[in-house]
Amino acid sequence: MAEVHLIGQIIGASKFPNQSLFCKWGIHAGGGWKVISGLKEGQTQVDSPACDGITYWCHPVDIHFATKGIQGWPKLHLQVYHLDQFGRSTLRDQFVQYFLGGGPQLKNPDLIYSGNDRYRLQTETMGVVHLELGVVLRNFDKYGVEC
Repeated sequence: MAEVHLIGQIIGASKFPNQSLFCKWGIHAGGGWKVISGLKEGQTQVDSPACDGITYWCHPVDIHFATKGIQGWPKLHLQVYHLDQFGRSTLRDQFVQYFLGGGPQLKNPDLIYSGNDRYRLQTETMGVVHLELGVVLRNFDKYGVEC
């Protein structure tokens, strides 16, 4: 089988309006992709920048896939959260939304992974996430894929 090895790190973030940030990440691949080793999702620690406004996580990403085709190529998805002054992130938002109503949320978060419906979503840019990611390909020439 052809293999793809993703190695790198989520370095950090900048230009976000809030501090005390952390990142939830996940790698989503099609049904023809099998994880040989590594984690498909994770979460960084919280960092509160003191002076330069840049959040540093240096969180490793290391996952090894095997596949027979290129359909459903792995995609890295990132979600950045911030903690409030009491160290809370999402639980408070869930309570407020349940009792008082709140901002719109996706009923099915998997919607962002499908190409057709994703383009109907309206989003707002909040900041920049910095990545360092290497991609190692193996045996793709045996399956008719040239790099």
